[in-house]
Amino acid sequence: MSDVGADIESVCSKCGDVWHVVVAKVEDKIVKVQCKECKAEHRYKAPKDSKAAKKTKKTTKRTKKKTEPEPTEPTVEADMSKPTRKYSTRENYEVAERIDHPKFGTGVVEVSAEPGKITVFFPDGVRRVLAQAKRVTGLARPEKSFDRGGERR
Repeated sequence: MSDVGADIESVCSKCGDVWHVVVAKVEDKIVKVQCKECKAEHRYKAPKDSKAAKKTKKTTKRTKKKTEPEPTEPTVEADMSKPTRKYSTRENYEVAERIDHPKFGTGVVEVSAEPGKITVFFPDGVRRVLAQAKRVTGLARPEKSFDRGGERR
């Protein structure tokens, strides 16, 4: 590591130059530098591509969320009375229906509660895939009728 008075690369917040002189250190860490161009003193900021920046960068370990193990069998029994249907995002599917997905293979629809998505059990795991949103027909909004005073009739 550089000693006090040594030249070092740092980004100047005032003029943008990168050559500085080390002014202060705490233990082995550089805390203050002076720009050689504009003479401004500021905290040490390691350049993004330097080795010093990589050493001082804090790293955190990412941990996987603890999830329940995926089931090895579908939670619903497949309806064998119906033929397997080719998967399409434009189709509606019902629970226990078998579908043939081009990427994931043959699966059993487990949940179709959320509009536009279904949960399907495939041999390699449970996946949520797109499906046609079910449209409710026969319902209409009541017409709003107001008189001139803003009162509803």
